[in-house]
Amino acid sequence: MNFQQRTKQLILEDEFRMHCLRVARQAGLPDWYLGAGFLRNAIWDHLHHKTEMTPLNDIDLVYFDNRDVSCESEQKIETQLKALFPQANWEVRNQARMHLRHGHQPYQNTVEGIRQWIEVPTCVGVRLEFDNQLTICAPFGLEENWSLKIKINPENQRPAVYRDRIKNKSWLQIWPKLTAE
Repeated sequence: MNFQQRTKQLILEDEFRMHCLRVARQAGLPDWYLGAGFLRNAIWDHLHHKTEMTPLNDIDLVYFDNRDVSCESEQKIETQLKALFPQANWEVRNQARMHLRHGHQPYQNTVEGIRQWIEVPTCVGVRLEFDNQLTICAPFGLEENWSLKIKINPENQRPAVYRDRIKNKSWLQIWPKLTAE
């Protein structure tokens, strides 16, 4: 079984994450994914044989809509999602405007936005399609996730931010088998 198949199977067996994906799908957003820790942490928890899910700080829902790049739209979507599933701390970001935050050329889709996240194993997302199939977004692949390696994004090298995130998020304490480069 390859990394994509293993990841899909892991998510399909996770009742909480599947519920989040069903709720997110209801928002009807274009080119959306639940990304970053939502998927990354599931793999790391599995590889550490955790019987309880490591709590998520938030659930990152990213999408791409260049017709409306207002913060108000994101807040409205967050409110809708919280009404559907208040147990989750939803954080919604339209990748059509995130290039401004990072000083990049405009992104053309959500994958380009995900591709800019700080660590390679964080550059991941998952979407539940209308036929109930999962689509995985992993612009750098899933090998680092499944081999418990944290690497800086080669296309967005900000070493100070990278080191701070590893330290402040306590990843090496929560998942002691991880190695950071």
